[in-house]
Amino acid sequence: MKLKRTKLKKMLLWGFGILISVLVLYPLLACLVYPPEYVFRALPWGEADVHDYQKFFERSLKAGKDIFYFDEDLQEVRVRSLFESNPQIDNLDAFLSTTGTQAILVIQDDQILFEKYFNELERGSIVTSFSVAKSFTSALIGLAIEDGFIHSVNDSITTYLPELEIRDPRFRDITIRDLLMMSSGIHYSEGIPLLHDDGTKTYLYPDLRQLALNHTHISESSGVHFLYNNYNPLLLGMILERAAVTPVAHYLEREIWQPLGMEYDGSWSLDSQASGFEKMESGINARAIDFAKFGRLFLHRGNWDGLQVLPTSWVTESTQADASAVPEDYYLNLESDPRLAIQYKYFWWVLPRSGGENDFSAVGNHGQFIYISPQADLIVVRHGERYGIEWFEWLKIFYQLASDINGGIVSQS
Repeated sequence: MKLKRTKLKKMLLWGFGILISVLVLYPLLACLVYPPEYVFRALPWGEADVHDYQKFFERSLKAGKDIFYFDEDLQEVRVRSLFESNPQIDNLDAFLSTTGTQAILVIQDDQILFEKYFNELERGSIVTSFSVAKSFTSALIGLAIEDGFIHSVNDSITTYLPELEIRDPRFRDITIRDLLMMSSGIHYSEGIPLLHDDGTKTYLYPDLRQLALNHTHISESSGVHFLYNNYNPLLLGMILERAAVTPVAHYLEREIWQPLGMEYDGSWSLDSQASGFEKMESGINARAIDFAKFGRLFLHRGNWDGLQVLPTSWVTESTQADASAVPEDYYLNLESDPRLAIQYKYFWWVLPRSGGENDFSAVGNHGQFIYISPQADLIVVRHGERYGIEWFEWLKIFYQLASDINGGIVSQS
């Protein structure tokens, strides 16, 4: 018996020694391949969460002097009834709380009908965008074209990033439109070990410019297949800062943040203090009420109380149905019959409707949404610590709300 115990102790000590060696040696070996700052972010931080904005350096987005305020016409009973008519929702507050919702706003005809915060948040609490930032990036591309900094979405990306063509001539075939459509043909894979995962790299790498310029590879022809790929917004960010000769956050602040009368200062997270490049795939940090104003800008086709902030043509082009690159994986059963295909255009998810304009939504990880229904004159903003349900189920809920909110007169698919 004593011999067995001694053997067991030796095995436990041996196992513990191996574990310690792995914990110590793996990061050290990884630092031979990757920047140490990346390794010591990726290993302890793990999966992205909504509080990560507190860990990154940031560039501020200063609010202007003229704040825009939505009118209030709170109709909580009516809005609850509309939400609870959905089979997925029995009790709205319980549903929102258990799905990890932080903030939800329902705005129609420029009036706040419903505004609720959960999990100790309030109107002045910061929420983060994750990939909702991509829709802001798309808007800035439209502005840069209007301002003459960029000629066209049909420009080759190597017009602005010639280093890519030197490394691989095939980059010349990729256009700005290909990046916006997530059909660049650039290799992107997720789900493999943490450090080698492109999703982790494009989120945590301390020099995203260097990553996108020197470590991207082409795996197929551009303009053919949809592949959600965070290298695309990084490349667009570099095009923007070179073409406009200003940091992307400064361009956003000047052209959108201040003209829209944001109520609070915001920020855009940076890859690192040394690099100082905006995390173009994510990382705009603000309040839900101010994210709603970005939705209002698109609801009104780029016009802000008489000021044409965005070209109407760009808003129309960005939110029209386009199934040219979206695979069948994104067909969602929004109605029992027929099947309705969610489509993708210029970093917006588009939900077609018959008889008028389509609904469309910015979507970010863990359930960040700016949902717009022009036919219903409706904006829905939802921020969350987690999705709580499948991301497309939220779109179905918002789509049905927009269908019902005017007594069912909004055209469906």
